[in-house]
Amino acid sequence: MATVKTRRRILVQRARPQASTRTAGSVLTRLITLGQTTAGKQIAMQAQRFFKTAPDGYGAGDRFLGVRMPMLRKIARDVVNDIGEVGVEVALPLLKSGWHEARSLALILLVRRFQKSDPATKALIFRLYLGNTRFINNWDLVDMSAEHIVGGWLADKPAERKTVLSRLAKSASLWERRIAILATFHAIKRGEFKETLQIARLLLNEEQPLVQKAVGWMLREVGKRVGPAPLEAFLQRYYQQMPRTTLRYAIEHFSPAKRKRYLLGRM
Repeated sequence: MATVKTRRRILVQRARPQASTRTAGSVLTRLITLGQTTAGKQIAMQAQRFFKTAPDGYGAGDRFLGVRMPMLRKIARDVVNDIGEVGVEVALPLLKSGWHEARSLALILLVRRFQKSDPATKALIFRLYLGNTRFINNWDLVDMSAEHIVGGWLADKPAERKTVLSRLAKSASLWERRIAILATFHAIKRGEFKETLQIARLLLNEEQPLVQKAVGWMLREVGKRVGPAPLEAFLQRYYQQMPRTTLRYAIEHFSPAKRKRYLLGRM
């Protein structure tokens, strides 16, 4: 059986290196061209404010071209129609781009390829994903990919799942911590919740609002998709310890009276 390294080499060699570079480069050129329109420039300015790219923001230094998600998905379809299902030879250069939309497009392509691949290719994409989390550096990038790639790969690997998600939850990177909790969305949708609660416990002292919100969101999804019992049992034990933001997100679907009792600490 081919090793992961061998598999990666085979995938990259399916197209000549020069052709692969031109393919990724041509996609980026298309994105840049779209961003040069008046509408694109306006959208880019709005995105830079929305995603907090100022020096003191969570997205400090990120750059936007002004290409919206529907167009990115269309470009992804065009790429697949032109050259077939693509792998790391096209997606990885885009993921390492300084442009936010290029990284978004890379993740669209990787998620698509992951979902349509054999186990060896899935293993490759999973490892490349975790090896390049420094480029998955905003909440939308995490949210569009962690569930599908990290959660998807770990779904039937309980021992590896516990090790990987715990490591990510303890990371110094807020994005890796968000990846840890968002990856459990894959399990929640299958009616499983224990890993979500375990990661939520590890993040009880989380200080970053973007991670607090993600934890609360996933706890709320447990209550919505699995049932109220596991969520309420978790909240009864930890609601006084968890960050206020996490609690607010977790109890969002409760009745106004019950939300008030939780927020007043009178449960």
